[in-house]
Amino acid sequence: MKLLLVEDDQQNREFLYNAFNEQGYTVDTAADGQQALLMATCEEHDIIILDRMLPKLDGLQVLAALRATGKNTPVLILSALDKVDERVAGLKAGGDDYLTKPFAFSELAIRVEKLIKRPLQSTQQTSTLELENVTLDYRHYKAQVNGQVLNLQPKEFKLLHFLLEHQSKLVTRTLLFESVWEYHFDPGTNVIDVHIARLRKKLLQHNAHVHIETIRGVGYRLQKAHANE
Repeated sequence: MKLLLVEDDQQNREFLYNAFNEQGYTVDTAADGQQALLMATCEEHDIIILDRMLPKLDGLQVLAALRATGKNTPVLILSALDKVDERVAGLKAGGDDYLTKPFAFSELAIRVEKLIKRPLQSTQQTSTLELENVTLDYRHYKAQVNGQVLNLQPKEFKLLHFLLEHQSKLVTRTLLFESVWEYHFDPGTNVIDVHIARLRKKLLQHNAHVHIETIRGVGYRLQKAHANE
């Protein structure tokens, strides 16, 4: 597995480089935002670990620019900024996970493993999920509306897959969090709300005939859209 590590602190960068090398990863490193964006767009990586505060280009600027190019490489943001608003900003910019500093390497390693493993597992799926004019093909990692490709970020793709698997059924927030993000639900985070909002917007922009219904305080349900929606 190939990993891009973006960290401006030399001591932290060297520690993480050595730690991931010991786990069998091939690790590329970048010490500033400009270098990170160049490497992320010009080379293929299985995952990017991106520091939030970087010289030359801020981590969120790097992330937004990367997503604008169509790159869907999973990105885990590392940051000393631990407020909810900061975490939400990271997810809105296109992050798939957000881990605050200081952190235990064991936790970082398992989050990286989870982000990488889910897309790999998806290639083993042979079925295509459908609801109205929305189709999702896990074999080719592609979601479409009326034959037009939906440009989804990895977590959005997993979220849509899970909702399609349970279409017309109520899916609780806890179940979504533990199934899509694969760790226990934190009631203080807006992670799910941010991703649901982004997914809704993209489905609407492509005139998808489906609707993600919010069941307040409980969860969500994906169903056929009514004629007036």
